[in-house]
Amino acid sequence: MTSGIAGIDHIIVGVRDLEAARRNWARLGFTATPRGRHIGQGTANYCIMFGRDYLELLGFVERDEYGHRLEAFLAQREGPMSLAFAPQRDAEATSAALAARGLHPSAPRALGRALELPEGDVIPRFSLLNLPPDETPALDCFICGQLTPELVRRPAWLAHPNGVTGIKAVHLVAEDPAALASAYRRLFGEDRVAATVRGVEVDTGRNRLVFARPALSGTDIPPPAITALELRVASREATGAYLKGAGVAFMTLPDGRITVSPDEANGTALLFAEG
Repeated sequence: MTSGIAGIDHIIVGVRDLEAARRNWARLGFTATPRGRHIGQGTANYCIMFGRDYLELLGFVERDEYGHRLEAFLAQREGPMSLAFAPQRDAEATSAALAARGLHPSAPRALGRALELPEGDVIPRFSLLNLPPDETPALDCFICGQLTPELVRRPAWLAHPNGVTGIKAVHLVAEDPAALASAYRRLFGEDRVAATVRGVEVDTGRNRLVFARPALSGTDIPPPAITALELRVASREATGAYLKGAGVAFMTLPDGRITVSPDEANGTALLFAEG
Protein backbone atom coordinates (compact mmCIF):
# COMPACT_ATOMS: atom_id res chain seq x y z
CA MET A 1 0.00 0.00 0.00
CA THR A 2 1.46 3.36 -1.05
CA SER A 3 0.61 6.90 0.00
CA GLY A 4 -0.29 7.89 -3.55
CA ILE A 5 2.49 10.52 -3.50
CA ALA A 6 5.09 10.43 -6.29
CA GLY A 7 7.60 12.91 -4.89
CA ILE A 8 7.85 16.69 -4.98
CA ASP A 9 5.80 18.57 -7.57
CA HIS A 10 7.09 22.06 -6.82
CA ILE A 11 8.53 24.41 -4.22
CA ILE A 12 7.13 27.88 -3.60
CA VAL A 13 9.66 30.68 -3.12
CA GLY A 14 8.09 33.83 -1.67
CA VAL A 15 9.51 37.07 -3.11
CA ARG A 16 8.79 40.73 -2.40
CA ASP A 17 9.42 42.06 -5.92
CA LEU A 18 8.35 39.54 -8.53
CA GLU A 19 10.01 41.21 -11.53
CA ALA A 20 13.29 41.71 -9.67
CA ALA A 21 13.18 38.04 -8.62
CA ARG A 22 12.72 36.95 -12.24
CA ARG A 23 15.84 38.92 -13.18
CA ASN A 24 17.81 37.47 -10.24
CA TRP A 25 17.02 33.89 -11.19
CA ALA A 26 17.71 34.55 -14.88
CA ARG A 27 21.19 35.73 -13.87
CA LEU A 28 21.61 32.44 -12.00
CA GLY A 29 20.92 30.60 -15.24
CA PHE A 30 17.26 29.66 -14.90
CA THR A 31 14.69 29.97 -17.69
CA ALA A 32 11.33 31.21 -16.38
CA THR A 33 7.92 30.75 -17.94
CA PRO A 34 5.85 33.83 -18.78
CA ARG A 35 4.08 35.33 -15.79
CA GLY A 36 1.05 33.57 -14.36
CA ARG A 37 -1.77 35.37 -12.54
CA HIS A 38 -3.83 33.46 -9.98
CA ILE A 39 -7.48 33.84 -10.87
CA GLY A 40 -9.42 35.87 -8.31
CA GLN A 41 -6.28 36.67 -6.30
CA GLY A 42 -3.64 39.39 -6.14
CA THR A 43 -0.71 37.00 -6.51
CA ALA A 44 1.29 36.05 -9.58
CA ASN A 45 4.24 33.81 -10.31
CA TYR A 46 7.08 32.90 -12.57
CA CYS A 47 7.77 29.17 -12.76
CA ILE A 48 11.11 27.48 -13.39
CA MET A 49 10.14 24.19 -14.98
CA PHE A 50 12.05 20.90 -14.96
CA GLY A 51 11.04 17.55 -16.38
CA ARG A 52 9.09 16.30 -13.34
CA ASP A 53 9.11 19.18 -10.84
CA TYR A 54 9.62 22.95 -10.69
CA LEU A 55 10.22 26.08 -8.64
CA GLU A 56 7.56 28.76 -8.28
CA LEU A 57 8.56 32.38 -7.61
CA LEU A 58 5.46 33.81 -5.93
CA GLY A 59 4.68 37.44 -5.14
CA PHE A 60 1.97 40.07 -5.05
CA VAL A 61 1.10 42.20 -8.07
CA GLU A 62 -1.85 43.93 -6.38
CA ARG A 63 -3.52 43.99 -3.00
CA ASP A 64 -4.94 40.61 -2.02
CA GLU A 65 -7.31 40.34 0.95
CA TYR A 66 -6.81 36.56 0.96
CA GLY A 67 -3.00 36.54 0.80
CA HIS A 68 -2.36 36.51 4.55
CA ARG A 69 0.05 33.55 4.57
CA LEU A 70 2.33 34.99 1.91
CA GLU A 71 2.07 38.44 3.46
CA ALA A 72 3.07 37.13 6.88
CA PHE A 73 5.99 35.16 5.43
CA LEU A 74 7.33 38.13 3.47
CA ALA A 75 7.11 40.32 6.56
CA GLN A 76 9.84 38.07 8.00
CA ARG A 77 11.96 37.13 4.99
CA GLU A 78 12.07 35.97 1.38
CA GLY A 79 12.85 32.40 0.36
CA PRO A 80 11.32 28.92 0.14
CA MET A 81 8.10 28.90 2.14
CA SER A 82 6.21 25.74 1.22
CA LEU A 83 6.27 22.57 -0.83
CA ALA A 84 3.77 20.72 -3.01
CA PHE A 85 3.87 16.95 -3.44
CA ALA A 86 2.81 15.30 -6.69
CA PRO A 87 0.10 12.63 -6.79
CA GLN A 88 1.00 9.32 -8.42
CA ARG A 89 -2.12 9.46 -10.57
CA ASP A 90 -4.53 12.23 -9.57
CA ALA A 91 -5.62 14.05 -6.43
CA GLU A 92 -8.69 11.88 -5.94
CA ALA A 93 -6.71 8.63 -6.04
CA THR A 94 -4.07 10.08 -3.72
CA SER A 95 -6.77 11.23 -1.30
CA ALA A 96 -8.13 7.67 -1.18
CA ALA A 97 -4.64 6.20 -0.70
CA LEU A 98 -3.87 8.59 2.15
CA ALA A 99 -7.18 7.84 3.85
CA ALA A 100 -6.41 4.11 3.58
CA ARG A 101 -3.23 4.77 5.57
CA GLY A 102 -5.30 6.35 8.35
CA LEU A 103 -4.50 9.94 7.31
CA HIS A 104 -7.01 12.75 6.88
CA PRO A 105 -6.74 14.48 3.49
CA SER A 106 -9.07 17.32 2.61
CA ALA A 107 -11.45 17.14 -0.32
CA PRO A 108 -9.72 18.10 -3.60
CA ARG A 109 -10.24 21.72 -4.65
CA ALA A 110 -9.63 23.48 -7.95
CA LEU A 111 -7.09 26.20 -8.76
CA GLY A 112 -6.42 28.03 -12.02
CA ARG A 113 -4.07 30.75 -13.16
CA ALA A 114 -3.85 32.82 -16.31
CA LEU A 115 -0.50 32.22 -18.04
CA GLU A 116 0.26 35.39 -19.97
CA LEU A 117 1.51 34.29 -23.41
CA PRO A 118 2.21 36.64 -26.34
CA GLU A 119 -0.59 34.99 -28.33
CA GLY A 120 -3.04 35.31 -25.44
CA ASP A 121 -3.66 33.88 -22.01
CA VAL A 122 -4.06 30.17 -21.38
CA ILE A 123 -5.36 28.67 -18.11
CA PRO A 124 -3.29 25.95 -16.47
CA ARG A 125 -5.46 24.08 -13.95
CA PHE A 126 -4.66 22.13 -10.81
CA SER A 127 -6.36 19.98 -8.20
CA LEU A 128 -5.16 20.55 -4.63
CA LEU A 129 -5.59 18.80 -1.32
CA ASN A 130 -4.15 19.23 2.16
CA LEU A 131 -3.27 17.10 5.16
CA PRO A 132 -3.60 18.33 8.76
CA PRO A 133 -0.37 19.99 9.97
CA ASP A 134 0.31 17.25 12.52
CA GLU A 135 0.42 14.65 9.71
CA THR A 136 3.29 16.49 7.95
CA PRO A 137 5.02 18.08 10.96
CA ALA A 138 7.63 20.84 10.50
CA LEU A 139 6.69 21.14 6.81
CA ASP A 140 4.26 23.59 5.21
CA CYS A 141 2.97 21.51 2.30
CA PHE A 142 0.05 20.35 0.18
CA ILE A 143 -0.55 17.99 -2.75
CA CYS A 144 -0.93 19.40 -6.26
CA GLY A 145 -2.25 17.48 -9.24
CA GLN A 146 -1.36 18.96 -12.64
CA LEU A 147 -4.45 18.81 -14.87
CA THR A 148 -2.92 20.61 -17.88
CA PRO A 149 0.85 19.85 -17.83
CA GLU A 150 1.15 20.41 -21.58
CA LEU A 151 0.54 24.13 -21.04
CA VAL A 152 3.52 24.64 -18.74
CA ARG A 153 6.12 22.07 -19.88
CA ARG A 154 7.13 23.46 -23.23
CA PRO A 155 10.60 22.37 -24.42
CA ALA A 156 11.98 25.91 -24.48
CA TRP A 157 11.08 26.36 -20.80
CA LEU A 158 12.80 23.13 -19.70
CA ALA A 159 16.31 24.14 -20.86
CA HIS A 160 18.37 26.07 -18.28
CA PRO A 161 21.79 27.54 -19.08
CA ASN A 162 23.10 26.52 -15.65
CA GLY A 163 22.38 22.85 -16.41
CA VAL A 164 19.78 22.22 -13.69
CA THR A 165 17.45 19.31 -14.47
CA GLY A 166 15.36 18.96 -11.30
CA ILE A 167 15.00 18.97 -7.53
CA LYS A 168 17.24 16.50 -5.69
CA ALA A 169 16.53 17.40 -2.05
CA VAL A 170 14.93 19.96 0.21
CA HIS A 171 16.86 20.84 3.36
CA LEU A 172 14.90 21.88 6.45
CA VAL A 173 15.52 22.82 10.06
CA ALA A 174 13.38 21.30 12.83
CA GLU A 175 13.63 21.59 16.58
CA ASP A 176 13.63 17.80 17.09
CA PRO A 177 13.92 15.88 13.81
CA ALA A 178 13.78 12.49 15.53
CA ALA A 179 10.28 13.31 16.77
CA LEU A 180 9.12 13.68 13.13
CA ALA A 181 10.08 10.18 12.06
CA SER A 182 6.88 8.38 13.07
CA ALA A 183 4.64 10.81 11.14
CA TYR A 184 6.70 10.47 7.95
CA ARG A 185 6.87 6.68 8.28
CA ARG A 186 3.09 6.70 8.46
CA LEU A 187 2.96 8.89 5.35
CA PHE A 188 5.63 7.26 3.17
CA GLY A 189 6.39 3.88 4.76
CA GLU A 190 8.83 2.40 7.25
CA ASP A 191 11.64 1.97 4.71
CA ARG A 192 11.45 5.59 3.50
CA VAL A 193 12.62 7.30 6.71
CA ALA A 194 16.15 7.06 8.12
CA ALA A 195 17.88 8.59 11.12
CA THR A 196 21.14 10.41 10.34
CA VAL A 197 23.87 12.11 12.32
CA ARG A 198 22.26 15.46 11.51
CA GLY A 199 18.61 14.50 11.95
CA VAL A 200 16.18 12.58 9.72
CA GLU A 201 15.95 11.96 5.96
CA VAL A 202 12.74 11.10 4.11
CA ASP A 203 12.64 9.47 0.66
CA THR A 204 9.60 10.95 -1.09
CA GLY A 205 9.90 8.70 -4.13
CA ARG A 206 12.13 10.81 -6.36
CA ASN A 207 13.54 13.46 -3.99
CA ARG A 208 14.57 13.71 -0.35
CA LEU A 209 13.51 15.78 2.64
CA VAL A 210 16.50 16.36 4.91
CA PHE A 211 15.58 17.57 8.42
CA ALA A 212 18.45 18.85 10.58
CA ARG A 213 18.66 20.09 14.13
CA PRO A 214 19.17 23.87 14.49
CA ALA A 215 22.76 23.52 15.68
CA LEU A 216 23.62 21.47 12.56
CA SER A 217 21.47 23.24 9.97
CA GLY A 218 24.04 25.87 8.99
CA THR A 219 21.46 28.65 9.20
CA ASP A 220 20.04 31.07 11.73
CA ILE A 221 16.50 30.72 10.34
CA PRO A 222 14.25 29.65 13.25
CA PRO A 223 12.62 26.22 12.95
CA PRO A 224 10.57 24.86 11.40
CA ALA A 225 11.60 26.12 7.96
CA ILE A 226 12.99 25.18 4.56
CA THR A 227 16.64 26.29 4.59
CA ALA A 228 18.08 25.23 1.21
CA LEU A 229 17.18 23.66 -2.13
CA GLU A 230 19.47 21.04 -3.63
CA LEU A 231 19.15 20.88 -7.41
CA ARG A 232 20.32 18.21 -9.87
CA VAL A 233 22.82 19.14 -12.58
CA ALA A 234 24.41 17.10 -15.33
CA SER A 235 27.89 18.50 -14.66
CA ARG A 236 29.10 20.47 -11.64
CA GLU A 237 31.99 21.76 -13.73
CA ALA A 238 29.65 23.14 -16.39
CA THR A 239 27.39 24.70 -13.75
CA GLY A 240 30.37 26.31 -12.03
CA ALA A 241 31.62 27.66 -15.35
CA TYR A 242 28.24 29.19 -16.07
CA LEU A 243 28.02 30.86 -12.65
CA LYS A 244 31.55 32.19 -12.94
CA GLY A 245 30.79 33.65 -16.36
CA ALA A 246 27.64 35.29 -15.02
CA GLY A 247 29.54 36.88 -12.14
CA VAL A 248 27.68 34.86 -9.49
CA ALA A 249 29.69 34.16 -6.34
CA PHE A 250 29.72 30.49 -5.31
CA MET A 251 31.68 28.00 -3.23
CA THR A 252 32.56 24.36 -3.83
CA LEU A 253 31.99 22.19 -0.76
CA PRO A 254 34.34 19.34 0.25
CA ASP A 255 31.87 16.80 -1.20
CA GLY A 256 31.95 18.59 -4.58
CA ARG A 257 28.56 20.26 -4.41
CA ILE A 258 28.37 23.90 -5.47
CA THR A 259 26.60 26.34 -3.15
CA VAL A 260 25.23 29.79 -3.84
CA SER A 261 24.44 32.25 -1.05
CA PRO A 262 20.80 33.13 -0.23
CA ASP A 263 21.73 36.75 -1.04
CA GLU A 264 21.94 35.78 -4.71
CA ALA A 265 18.52 34.10 -4.91
CA ASN A 266 15.91 36.01 -2.91
CA GLY A 267 16.75 34.38 0.40
CA THR A 268 17.12 30.88 -1.08
CA ALA A 269 20.32 28.95 -0.40
CA LEU A 270 21.02 26.80 -3.47
CA LEU A 271 23.07 23.64 -3.76
CA PHE A 272 23.97 22.12 -7.14
CA ALA A 273 24.77 18.40 -7.17
CA GLU A 274 25.18 15.71 -9.79
CA GLY A 275 22.97 12.64 -9.82
